[in-house]
Amino acid sequence: MKRSLLAVVGLGAMIVATPSVSLGQTGPAAEGQQDPKKETDVVKREEVVVVTASKVESTLVNAPATMSVVTSESIMNSPAQNYGDLLRSVPGLNIIQTSARDINITSRQSTVTLSNSQLALLDGRSIYLDFFGLILWDFVPASASEIKQIEVVRGPASAVWGANALTGVVNIITKSPREAAGTSLTLQSGSIERECDRCSQTDMGYSFGGALTHARAVSDRIAYKVSAGYFNSDAFSRPAGTIPVIDDPREAGKKVGGASYPSDSTAGSFGTRFENSGTRQPKLDLRLDQEFGNGGRLIYGAGVAGTEGIVHTGIGPFDIQSGSYMYYGKLNYSKGALKVNFFANLLDVEAPNLLLPDPNTGEGVQLNFKTQTFDLEFGHSRVFAGKHVVSYGGNARRNNFDITLTPNSKDRTELGLYLQDEFFLEKFRFTLGGRVDKFGNIDDPVFSPRVTAMYKPAGSHSIRISYNKAFRSPSTVNNYLDQAIFQPVDLRALGQLNPALAPLVAQPFPLVVYATGNEDLKEESLTAYEIGYTGTFGGRTTLGMAFYINDVDDNINFTQLPADYDPYTPANPPPGWNQRFGPSGPLIIGLMAQRGIYLPRTAFTYKNLGPTRNKGVELSLEHSFTNELSAFANYSYQAKPEVLDAKSGQEPYPPNELAFPPTNRINAGMNFSGKRFLANVSWNHSDKAFWSDVLTSSYHGYTDAFDLVNATIGAKWANGKVTTSLKSTNVLNQDIQQHVFGDILKRTVVAEVRLLF
Repeated sequence: MKRSLLAVVGLGAMIVATPSVSLGQTGPAAEGQQDPKKETDVVKREEVVVVTASKVESTLVNAPATMSVVTSESIMNSPAQNYGDLLRSVPGLNIIQTSARDINITSRQSTVTLSNSQLALLDGRSIYLDFFGLILWDFVPASASEIKQIEVVRGPASAVWGANALTGVVNIITKSPREAAGTSLTLQSGSIERECDRCSQTDMGYSFGGALTHARAVSDRIAYKVSAGYFNSDAFSRPAGTIPVIDDPREAGKKVGGASYPSDSTAGSFGTRFENSGTRQPKLDLRLDQEFGNGGRLIYGAGVAGTEGIVHTGIGPFDIQSGSYMYYGKLNYSKGALKVNFFANLLDVEAPNLLLPDPNTGEGVQLNFKTQTFDLEFGHSRVFAGKHVVSYGGNARRNNFDITLTPNSKDRTELGLYLQDEFFLEKFRFTLGGRVDKFGNIDDPVFSPRVTAMYKPAGSHSIRISYNKAFRSPSTVNNYLDQAIFQPVDLRALGQLNPALAPLVAQPFPLVVYATGNEDLKEESLTAYEIGYTGTFGGRTTLGMAFYINDVDDNINFTQLPADYDPYTPANPPPGWNQRFGPSGPLIIGLMAQRGIYLPRTAFTYKNLGPTRNKGVELSLEHSFTNELSAFANYSYQAKPEVLDAKSGQEPYPPNELAFPPTNRINAGMNFSGKRFLANVSWNHSDKAFWSDVLTSSYHGYTDAFDLVNATIGAKWANGKVTTSLKSTNVLNQDIQQHVFGDILKRTVVAEVRLLF
């Protein structure tokens, strides 16, 4: 066991280059102004503006980090039904969908259930759930028509964003009320294929949804936007049968696999029953912009997003119940380069486990959490001596936790400050920066440095060499987990030693074991080295290349303890032991101990493990034929992770904890958006991958390589005020399983109509 859009996919949506850029459209013109370019002009790629790399505006070619950008037009044409589909074509991103609602995204390393190394933001507001580090992407309250662009930092970014931007950042940037002026209504209805040779469900599934946005500028000082949305999907089909037994690719002579897939028709451990479910996701967002005569702007925002459905974890699936919501509010002030932001995230979620019962209640283990996050941040930048752009800022965050799995958890205060200098010397640009963070659960402050040296032989070409260090703080679950679970124990060997015990050990014994947190955990760190190139040719073609080495140290892993670490004893037998074995129960435990056989009481905890290395190559090519037609292709190579030598006193990373990402990933696509017609097609190829992050080794194994083809075709009516389209993911209807424990994804077909008033 390990640690534990409404939009649609497509082609150009995945502008995926080493700094990838927009397909057919760059960053927006100033609000309220018309783009001076003619419609026939091809927008120059080197002009794309991003803010996520350093929290200050920069063009992609000058960004000190490897980035990709997904543009508004690409998102609107994409057939994606969620952010996983939408971002799948970004090079370096490993994305898995395990249920109708459960998506996990990680950059440049294997993705796992409850992935917790990728920071995600909505207009700069963190949607990273601090109590564990996971991201529930269905809590992102934005419809496709609202998104201006999505910026993806493919690599560590703690130097400006602080903790938890360990492997990268996804920043979703929405349109302001003035940019989205008017009313937009989108309605969708679709079908989900669920029939295959190993599918547990064979009937047709359905989905539907809608989004309504109304924005208006009341005056030159006041503008507002109201957005509401809803998405409903039936469950995907679960795999049936057993996971194949194979030779463990990490340890010679060992086997993995062999467990039966739980499904709607099979019972889990000790009578619990697995039942797959779909998802329902209501959303509401309110925003008001106030402009001041001195150039300042104040943004007020608030909203709520709900979800329900399956979330898979290292200890099996939890079913998020109806009535689970995130409530949020924000207040942002900006004037020139000065920005002061405040946000609050309030979560209330209930989710019982579908396989593991709580020994104390007999019901599924409960993952219920009510958390409160309050964050105040400031940032500024200044130009000195005409060659130095100095940016600085910091934040203070308060987290309050009420979580069933961590009854003794402590609330947490976090403080951080950063400073960065970008300076220029003829054809060279240098970035030197760092951030210091202090967490209440870590003894010492943590320093995250960044150094980038860039050579620019021409204005639209750059060669980068960079060094970054990032970290992830232990979560409250990592520190304070305290949960009893059942672990079946096969005791039939006792019957061979003593035939009188044979009837009593014919069935596995439901051993109660404890999973606990570790208050002494250190922060997990990632040290990254990268060489990259970005070049734009003729304003139409962008080529990107990157080679990286990421060394992760002090990995925070959910680890099985030796059986004799904290065993049950004759004086303290397991619950139910004496009831089964009677007066001889304590004697049996003693005899077992004499033979070196122990029944563990504390069986699992979190540990800092020794270093591992991930390395890879990313290549990307994008071309705009016209403002209406563009295309992209990219390739990602990820080597199998390596276990490095542990430091003195450090526990080496166990090979049996490794997971292998797809070695090769290839993405390609085209996007067309004309005055009357639109079309989008993309192809995603992913090699087989090895998974080891759910339950025990009998649930570990490979998923097959797959080719995912997605497409959209549509028409525009009434001078573009009405758009009708047919969108499909997995057009070829392949049996695609993206995680060894996940659902099987078949073809979806969605009819969509979009109205502009």
